[in-house]
Amino acid sequence: MLKRLRSGVPLDPPAAGGAADGEHRARCERLLAALNEGATAGASPGAVGLGKTTSNLFRDRVSGARRRLDVRALDHVLQVNAAAGWVDAEGMVPYDVLVDACLAHGVLPAVVPQLKSITLGGAVAGVGIEATSFRHGFVHETMSEIDVLVGDGRIVAAAPDNAHAALFHGFANSYGTLGYALRLRVRTIPAPAQVMVRHQRFSRSDEYFAALADACQRADLDFVDGVAFDAGTLVLSTAQFMARTSRASDYTFRNIYYRSLLQKETDYLTTRDYIWRWDTDWFWCSKNVGAQNPLLRPLFGRARLNSRTYTRIMRWNSRIGLARWLARVGGRQRETVIQDVDIPIAHAAEFLNFFLREVGITPVWICPIGATASAERWPLYPRRRALYVNFGFWDVVRARHAPGHFNRLIERKVVSLAGIKSLYSDSFFERSEFDELYGGAAYERLKSIYDPAARLGDRYAKCVLRQ
Repeated sequence: MLKRLRSGVPLDPPAAGGAADGEHRARCERLLAALNEGATAGASPGAVGLGKTTSNLFRDRVSGARRRLDVRALDHVLQVNAAAGWVDAEGMVPYDVLVDACLAHGVLPAVVPQLKSITLGGAVAGVGIEATSFRHGFVHETMSEIDVLVGDGRIVAAAPDNAHAALFHGFANSYGTLGYALRLRVRTIPAPAQVMVRHQRFSRSDEYFAALADACQRADLDFVDGVAFDAGTLVLSTAQFMARTSRASDYTFRNIYYRSLLQKETDYLTTRDYIWRWDTDWFWCSKNVGAQNPLLRPLFGRARLNSRTYTRIMRWNSRIGLARWLARVGGRQRETVIQDVDIPIAHAAEFLNFFLREVGITPVWICPIGATASAERWPLYPRRRALYVNFGFWDVVRARHAPGHFNRLIERKVVSLAGIKSLYSDSFFERSEFDELYGGAAYERLKSIYDPAARLGDRYAKCVLRQ
């Protein structure tokens, strides 16, 4: 039976076993009422967006008259059930909060994206991966339930086998244009206190990706990722949980994790520090704000050496345009190339060789994504049930090419190799190609059911046209 909210709008009952505590329900009701107040006030279609203080999108959007729904209060961990292997949390909970809550029970979310400020809902509505993805896939593949505030003024509980199964599978890569995640249940894994990491160096990309594929078949490994420092310096990092305690390295202040890949063959970190090994220096991007300078690093201090600090600096620079002005003065075009792309393992060496030759950004993060049982069930981010390799590269190219040259070049190569790229940054696809690559027909069906008036905007307009 449907439960009635104070606003008089029906709320589908939460999925079996879902969190239904009074405070969480009250927060959801307030947000639902705010959405529907806009409808009664005659708000124009597509005028609703999220009101929040954090974002891990790396594209500037065209400013517009959007009414903002304040979702900041939906940032709670609701329940950790270590015995059953799941955690319930609200959509705006950042991963550092989620990880701490889970570690207190001796578990971790099965896939924890690399940066502390990424939210659980954002990692599903976008696409989140990490070094456990060789076994568990993307973040959305670890999800078993999701409560969604949809554009037509309802909260629906979606699961892979209920009446809203199409929304459940279509939510991944929808970027908030089908609805907003209020509560999610994701799988957890046991998490002993420490992690042992081994770094193996290669000089040939074909040998490197063969070794990476072999590592993904090993039952004793818990984490697999790596870094390409240049065409002849490739590091494969494999790691496993440990119950015993060894002396742990500290990469939260003076020492920089990515440099250790070339300095050590074996390393030990606490589980929490391993999970956030990339966050202290935003992988290696902290160099762009001087945070790797040994004289400036103490001025930042341990508390400010993290992705949140660097994101604030980046957004400040984007607003005032200092870097763009300096590039113009220097007479060179400055193109931001911040992308994650997923390539079938058979074409991984070809893509890396192309990228290093034609774009030249280094280092490059490399993370395998396994052939999970649910790999083919997500129509808006489609891939085959096969091993893929994620390449992450985040920097600026200075050249005399037309704006967007390098990003377009990468897009063409990814498509030609039967890969797919994430949409959190700049994209240049034509509408027809975008729809073909990202499940346009399935998206339109879901849009017609859950947001027929397009109050939450259009995915192509948001991800490509920056509206």
